[in-house]
Amino acid sequence: MVPIPQYPLYSATLAEYGMHQIDYYLDEENAWALSVKEMQRSLDEAKKVCHPRGIVVINPGNPTGSVLTKENIKEVVEFARKNKLFIMADEVYHHNIYAKGAEFHSFRKVMHEMGEPFSSMELASFMSASKGYMGECGLRGGYVEIVNLDPKVKNVLLKSMSAKVSSSVLGQAAMDCVVNPPKPGEPSYELYMKEKTEVLSSLKERAKLVADTFNSFEGFRCNEVAGAMYAFPRFTLPKKAIDKAKSLGQEPDYFYVMQLLEKTGVCVVPGSGFGQLPGTYHFRTTILPQTDQLKEMLNHFRSFHKKFMEEYK
Repeated sequence: MVPIPQYPLYSATLAEYGMHQIDYYLDEENAWALSVKEMQRSLDEAKKVCHPRGIVVINPGNPTGSVLTKENIKEVVEFARKNKLFIMADEVYHHNIYAKGAEFHSFRKVMHEMGEPFSSMELASFMSASKGYMGECGLRGGYVEIVNLDPKVKNVLLKSMSAKVSSSVLGQAAMDCVVNPPKPGEPSYELYMKEKTEVLSSLKERAKLVADTFNSFEGFRCNEVAGAMYAFPRFTLPKKAIDKAKSLGQEPDYFYVMQLLEKTGVCVVPGSGFGQLPGTYHFRTTILPQTDQLKEMLNHFRSFHKKFMEEYK
């Protein structure tokens, strides 16, 4: 089971191994939360054609920028337990939390706090050096923490991983820094905390700037960027624009973002690349550019959108 919208790595991996992808839609009207009702609908449909075995949860969300509440995580754990699903928790942005009152809760900790039988459920949690406040995207290193996996299955997994190409030495060194950051009293601790705090504080400001700006555009609705590094606004398109896209054999959101790219140089990714409810249109954009560059980009975007709407109304 894969959330929609999703990080395309999951659909690509399932396709590579010839596995059936079970889509469940996130609840955009409820800050992109997971709905038990929707997950059950998706699961029941999938059982007609396959045997569901696992569920992927991305928290904080990519591409949605959402952060799940502890109660929502508990609901997912209970759902997975009821339906005998292996939980794969993509938690690579867990340091990046911006919204007031929002807090990251790891699946492992929540399961432990829930006690038996939930604390003995199988879980895989993912972390990466190329994400989060580190942002070392060129250093490909990460880890998966396996919890409560059957020893025989774990041995097969380790054997499989050992036979594959590992991360580069540089990527492994970066990952060691991520899991063993400077500690109080060590020479680099104060500088490390200063830089980490500055990066996350700046991202918090940019997260608000992006959401507020998009929400001022005609026909746009952008949920609060509560975490991660992305905004995934929803926008409406005039019928004339939709018809124009179809005449070119293009998805309407793809048509819109390509027009944006060609006329402004601003590059965003159409929501159809991540999955979205039929009849809705989105795109993903990052909040990573520095504030002055981000403001310039948003000004170009505003000007483009105004002209686009005037042309296709």
